[in-house]
Amino acid sequence: MATPIDVVIMAAGKGTRMKSALPKVLHRLGGRALLRHVIECAALLSARKAVVITGHGAAEVEAALNADAPASLGLQFVRQEPQLGTGHAVQQALPQLADDGVTLILSGDVPLTQANTLQALLDLCAGQQLALLTLAMPDPTGYGRIVRENSGGKVLAIVEHKDASEAQRQISEIYSGIMAVPTRLLRTWLRRLDNQNAQGEYYLTDIVKFAVADGLPVLAHQITDAAQVAGVNSPVQLAELERIYQRRNADALMEQGTRLADPARLDVRGQLVCGRDVEIDVNCVFEGHVSLGDGVRIGANCVIANASIAAGAVVHAFTHIDGEQLGVEVGEGALIGPFARLRPGAKLGAEVHIGNFVEVKNSTLAKGAKANHLAYLGDATVGERVNYGAGSITANYDGANKHRTVIEADVHVGSNCVLIAPVTLGAGGTIGGGSTITKDTAPGALSVARGKQVSIANWTRPVKKPR
Repeated sequence: MATPIDVVIMAAGKGTRMKSALPKVLHRLGGRALLRHVIECAALLSARKAVVITGHGAAEVEAALNADAPASLGLQFVRQEPQLGTGHAVQQALPQLADDGVTLILSGDVPLTQANTLQALLDLCAGQQLALLTLAMPDPTGYGRIVRENSGGKVLAIVEHKDASEAQRQISEIYSGIMAVPTRLLRTWLRRLDNQNAQGEYYLTDIVKFAVADGLPVLAHQITDAAQVAGVNSPVQLAELERIYQRRNADALMEQGTRLADPARLDVRGQLVCGRDVEIDVNCVFEGHVSLGDGVRIGANCVIANASIAAGAVVHAFTHIDGEQLGVEVGEGALIGPFARLRPGAKLGAEVHIGNFVEVKNSTLAKGAKANHLAYLGDATVGERVNYGAGSITANYDGANKHRTVIEADVHVGSNCVLIAPVTLGAGGTIGGGSTITKDTAPGALSVARGKQVSIANWTRPVKKPR
């Protein structure tokens, strides 16, 4: 049987340079907390558990993770109080770790590490050896250096930057902060830590020299992709990683055949799934889970969240779609926007038209229904081929409860109508412009409910009084 993997995630730091009341690991990249990225990566490794070490803002961090932790991953928390270094942090997790496993140590502010990279590190560890993830950097300032016996030789130690000699500071290979180590050995080495160093802290990296002293090999898996081990310590670094993350998303979409007008002006803050021949214009933001069917076209400056858009639909520029928990569905060949708004529960059938400045919420529109401009449909069921006039609204809220409006097939609603729910408009009927409808209407009937027009001849408008 494969050796069980237990992941330890260090997430206790304050993140002073973020200059924020929000704990650093909860700042978002790609719409998800930094720590969430790390947790999801651990889940991809089929880890037995993840032990998150919290400290600053512990209650907030733990609550955020508990709200949406992957079901497949056993999640536990330990607190590091006070914070006395990385070695001291991992010591807090030891009671939660069994000696039959491998401990994979990650950082909660390093969001872009890939599962295949970590799997390669675990394979190198093989349940028997200490394995380090390393990287050669042109400017290694601030990082712990990998000290080898000779160029390319076996690893002897990790020396933190503040404790390094001038010669050691010339070393370009750095320790990423990520390691895999048999738990039974980790437990032994952590007992031997001391804080006799420039920072007066208990360094986790000191276990390397203990392994060497015990005659055990220390192996290094060196990668070339610096973004995978880049941490976030400031808003500038967060923004830099955001652009790297988004560009990689864009490249993956284009490799699958999606056409992006400009891959530098796309933001995916969740999951975007595209069919064939999808076209996306500039400055579009996708949040939550969004699926775009074959041949869908998205215009510029759209924001789309938690929605399913079927094949051939066109979403014109400046449209806002947000399905939240209920979702939004757009049928085949539908035309949406520009400047349209679809809210939770909007379900649009094939060839529906929703035009500029039309808002749809918790409503179903059947095939071919149209609301082309300046209208509101809330809590409504709209039949096939309905034409809904400009300026018309469903008055769905009575101040305490929501009520439903039913508009049956082939109804024509004139401009500037108010439909006061609950009300049903019979199939094939016509509602005269400017009507306020408070009662059900018969199929095929013309219904008009407005004041009689009055014209007063020779009427004089009021004039301003002199001051």
